[in-house]
Amino acid sequence: METFTVRTTTHAEFVEITHQVREVVQSGIDSGVAHVFVPHTTAGITINENADPSVVHDMLADLDRLIPTRQTYYQHFEGNSASHLKASLVGSSVSVLVDGGRLVLGTWQGIYLCEFDGPRTRKIHVQLIGVGDTE
Repeated sequence: METFTVRTTTHAEFVEITHQVREVVQSGIDSGVAHVFVPHTTAGITINENADPSVVHDMLADLDRLIPTRQTYYQHFEGNSASHLKASLVGSSVSVLVDGGRLVLGTWQGIYLCEFDGPRTRKIHVQLIGVGDTE
């Protein structure tokens, strides 16, 4: 398992981490799966379009619309219940196929750390699961 950190700069943002995951894969396996996991309860991991930044803007805007930051019925004493809800909705991991030492992603796909309670320093774990030839 390899671990790297990402420093976020705002309360809510998506930070593309495809490059860092790609570096882990290139030094690790030729074929298999890269499992990317964030061990934090107010951050998530997703795969989405990396060509048009308005996609990230729209996703953050709709997540805020669906799960507003402040609600009178939230009971969590830290005041970040919305961040926990968003992280659970997005999820804490993704798995990406690896072939020929390269991530198998679509033309416009990127891997993102989803920050919902920043700014913070987040750990990202990448577990490589290699598949060898059986011949």
